[in-house]
Amino acid sequence: MVSIIICSRENTISQELSVNIAETIGCAYELIVIDNSQNQYSIFEAYNLGIEKSSGEFLCFIHDDIFIHTNDWGTIINHIFSENQDIGLIGVAGAKIKTKIPSAWWDCAENQKVIHIIQHFPNREKKKWNFGFENEQNTEVVAIDGVFMTMRNDKCIYFNTKMKGFHNYDLNISMEYKKQEYKIIVTNEILLEHFSLGTVNEAWVRSTYEIHKIYRKLLPLGKREKPISKKVEVANAKRFIEESLKYSLNKIAISVWMQLFYLNPISKYHYRFWKRILKKKLC
Repeated sequence: MVSIIICSRENTISQELSVNIAETIGCAYELIVIDNSQNQYSIFEAYNLGIEKSSGEFLCFIHDDIFIHTNDWGTIINHIFSENQDIGLIGVAGAKIKTKIPSAWWDCAENQKVIHIIQHFPNREKKKWNFGFENEQNTEVVAIDGVFMTMRNDKCIYFNTKMKGFHNYDLNISMEYKKQEYKIIVTNEILLEHFSLGTVNEAWVRSTYEIHKIYRKLLPLGKREKPISKKVEVANAKRFIEESLKYSLNKIAISVWMQLFYLNPISKYHYRFWKRILKKKLC
């Protein structure tokens, strides 16, 4: 059985989503909706509460603003897990690498991303993405996106409630399954439509910095035979520093700059960085 767990911004999910799940899943399931209309839980707490209430062999965490297009997707999940005991986590979007430097999972080269989804944008445009699979339906990654996460119900694995808010729960659970030496995959056998985009804001910067401190000994992650290039780490460091400075998070920016300096000590960027920091302090 699949336990579907949703942290809802309302006291329940929409009738449309409820019917969509019932009509497409194609196997036995239970629906566990965590009412977070009063914002009393972080996403980490809400999902752990869902795990505690669940009785399914497999746990499926989904957003409350999606529509699933694939029929019998629950049967597909059951088949993948049953045929591959080493797989612990399945998503519809993810990356084959994760840098040590704080960053989003998608901050990598296009050929390192694996995605199968219909994504809506604020300008009402939508795109169907289906890439990164080559000639296979299931591709191994190191981290997945939180819009759809299905996991083997391992009683040793929970979300880390030291983390607060609503960001990086997907990176958190990906790292926990990697720690237990499970494989993580993205599948193109399941297609869903997502009606909103994630938000990169001050809370995201703080959360991303914290999650990378928690998993600093596990990172970076990628294929052992092809280590992550210094170029990617440097690019992510500069990107994250700029996001930190945008919200005047100078201590975080300086901490990540120190990692950047260690990676790439000779760069004009260092002069420009400290010029901006000193200007902020003098203002």
